[in-house]
Amino acid sequence: MDVKPTLETKFKTPIIVVSILIPIVVAVLFSFKLKDFGINVEPLSFLPPIYAGINAVTAVLLVWAVLAIKNGNRKTHERLMTAAIACSVVFLVMYVAYHLTSESTKFGGEGDIRYVYFFILISHIVLSVAIIPLVLFTYVRALSQQFDRHRKLAKITFPLWLYVAVTGVIVYVMIAPYYAH
Repeated sequence: MDVKPTLETKFKTPIIVVSILIPIVVAVLFSFKLKDFGINVEPLSFLPPIYAGINAVTAVLLVWAVLAIKNGNRKTHERLMTAAIACSVVFLVMYVAYHLTSESTKFGGEGDIRYVYFFILISHIVLSVAIIPLVLFTYVRALSQQFDRHRKLAKITFPLWLYVAVTGVIVYVMIAPYYAH
């Protein structure tokens, strides 16, 4: 009996590898700047509001996609989810580019707002790592038309991804006053 591997089985190892490599590469990239290698690039200080905006767009796309599928519009749902994934990739590229060219900004708030900020930031970072394989497996299940399994995982993925997108905007709004101008 010849058993064909599912699309999810085919992509399992690459998804796991990508899900491990992205956070590691991002963390490593935080340890140096392009100028450390003699590459004189102006700081890309204009990027944070853009990638915060991309996070906001991602949040809107996610909600819109859920509404589309609840209304039975699978093609619109698929397009919106693909756009949300594309936004997340663009965000990641811009985020890395900013941090390769600019010094990290320290949060300057004092008192209780500091605890709020760091709670949001840390939960955002932890969940942004966890969301990578969830999004990829959820997407592959849809592509392979395993809609029951897709729906089951999407019920976990959607609220976490939405939280990451929204808290990305909140973190930006909270730290924006402390960016060097």
